[in-house]
Amino acid sequence: MDLENQKRVKDFADQYGPENIVVMLGAAESEASGLAAETVTAGDPTFAGPLTNVQLGLKVYHICEPEIKAEVNADVYDEQVGMMEMVMDIDSICEEMNNIRSEYCKY
Repeated sequence: MDLENQKRVKDFADQYGPENIVVMLGAAESEASGLAAETVTAGDPTFAGPLTNVQLGLKVYHICEPEIKAEVNADVYDEQVGMMEMVMDIDSICEEMNNIRSEYCKY
């Protein structure tokens, strides 16, 4: 997650309260999703951005997780995500996201 997005997430958490924020990710690989999820829950693991040593514990999901996909209009989902979903390892992404949530999420 780049430094500007880290700042946005931190600002929103400060403004609205971390219990009211849900971060939605869409990276195509589980490692990239896991790194971004870890950043918004446990703090920036690269120690380079505004979330360094900031453990927000935010709720974080990937757009392809079944519980999120079920909440999105099917036509919109297919139009916006459908093609990428065919080439992503959804099981690996879901496993990575579940691991991060179980270890670091506070809300």
